[in-house]
Amino acid sequence: MTQSWGPRPPVTADGAEWRPALDIPAPGPQRRWTVLLRWLLLIPQYIVLFLLGIAAFFVTVAGWFAALFLGRLPDPIASFLGKYLAYETRISASSMLLVDRYPPFALTAPDHPVQIELRPTTLNRLAVLFRLILMIPAAIISNLAATGWFAISWIFWIIGIVLGRLPGPVFGATAAVARYRLRFGAYASMLTPAYPKGLLGDHPATKAEAAGEAGEVRSATRPLLLDSTAKLLVWVFLLLGLVTQVLYRSTTDYGGYDDSGLAHQSQVVHLAGRS
Repeated sequence: MTQSWGPRPPVTADGAEWRPALDIPAPGPQRRWTVLLRWLLLIPQYIVLFLLGIAAFFVTVAGWFAALFLGRLPDPIASFLGKYLAYETRISASSMLLVDRYPPFALTAPDHPVQIELRPTTLNRLAVLFRLILMIPAAIISNLAATGWFAISWIFWIIGIVLGRLPGPVFGATAAVARYRLRFGAYASMLTPAYPKGLLGDHPATKAEAAGEAGEVRSATRPLLLDSTAKLLVWVFLLLGLVTQVLYRSTTDYGGYDDSGLAHQSQVVHLAGRS
């Protein structure tokens, strides 16, 4: 999952900044009954993930202070946060119907089809200092994409039950959201200095870079090549996420205003009655 520390940020074959990678096998048949009960079956996993998330929060805070002084994360902190991120990614991939295999209750799962790759490197102390501010745009994009996907996930759920698998464009767009969330999590946890990118997939030129020595592509998401339909779906996710957030905000604000207005009117009537 991780490699040894490098003195400089890792780069790709063409000199571009390297970003955390997500490996998911090509979409294949899934058991319909597991698709039907997928989110119910994952409840125990979410409980464990919640408890681990509390620990990960405090470890991240400690890592932030350490990175300011050392210019990198200490090995124990980087190891725990990397394993937590991998565990979270496996659960997300399962909940998003990207794989059929149930994720194990373990921080390390070398035999699981969903894998991530992190390359520890030195960090810019100034970027670490302002990390919370710098990650706001990426956090907004990640939230909009995830919210939009969830808004129409019931359609993908029905498709999965009927077909027993996800169509290629749906798989690609969903994997793009999962990978962007992985990269955002790695950036927020200071596991990488690379800002999250690639929500619309990779450039076809990266296919050769992702190939191994045998000339084979490592997985269906490495590189992640999206067709026009998959890219359109990603834009739909973002648009739906934005609409959902706006509607939620407007409903909340209207409800709060209405409640305060009624309370004020009631107080006026009560005082008038007393006089």
